[in-house]
Amino acid sequence: MKMKKIGAVLAIGCLAAALALAGCSGSSGSASSGSSDSKSDSGSAYKLQTAGTLTIATSPDFPPFENMENGEYVGLDIEVGKAVAKKLGLEPKFVSLQFDAILPAISSGTQADVGISGFTVDPERAKQVDFTNSYYTDDLSIAVMNSSAVTKETVDADLNSAGVSIAVQSGTTGETYVQEHYPDARVVAYGNSNDCFAAMQAGQVSAVCTNYAVVNKMLADAYSDAKVVKSIATGEEYAIAVSQDNKALTEDINKALKELAADGTIDNLLKQYM
Repeated sequence: MKMKKIGAVLAIGCLAAALALAGCSGSSGSASSGSSDSKSDSGSAYKLQTAGTLTIATSPDFPPFENMENGEYVGLDIEVGKAVAKKLGLEPKFVSLQFDAILPAISSGTQADVGISGFTVDPERAKQVDFTNSYYTDDLSIAVMNSSAVTKETVDADLNSAGVSIAVQSGTTGETYVQEHYPDARVVAYGNSNDCFAAMQAGQVSAVCTNYAVVNKMLADAYSDAKVVKSIATGEEYAIAVSQDNKALTEDINKALKELAADGTIDNLLKQYM
């Protein structure tokens, strides 16, 4: 009787251990708790604002990269975002934020999972967020009205003068360039590029400094009474911003971008929008 009882205890102990082991095996490699978690191809979990959705923050005032037309998000960055989301098996959802508010939102893990809004990779920004591999390279340009006395030959001397105001989009590389190269001019920062060009046309500023592709698009679509007086070969690499706490998401987006480049999707989008 004593031996049978000991055997029963041992059997129960073994069964409990087996069940515990099975329970551990069942949870191994799974995403962390919460419906907003997803799993990368490597098996690592990453957080999403909404389950099954890639929430993308953008400032839709930067054509041909992002803009609003008939209530719809359009542009190169928008299509890149959609293509990346599809590769990840997620539904893209775009949210509008002012440009200089996007990186803080991504860094804090609020409002969006990634930022796609003509972001140039630079060391200061990389302190806040991680950047994916680049999908586009751009430069800077400076535009003035056709009636302006500023020319390609005199642009640096004319703009680096007291009394001259230059419009830039707040938080952009254009703002940094003007601050560094035209210290005597007054830098006027706007929340979006549309306001920059409207201010120049209204005579409130003397020039606009922003990305080359944006200047060309603005002049072609709405400001035929303006001209480019300087282009600066900055070789800016555009990439997608991701929270530094979401390494697995960055890894999967890089894989998606590589596939989109290899299958010709990126090239086709560049031909369409640039």
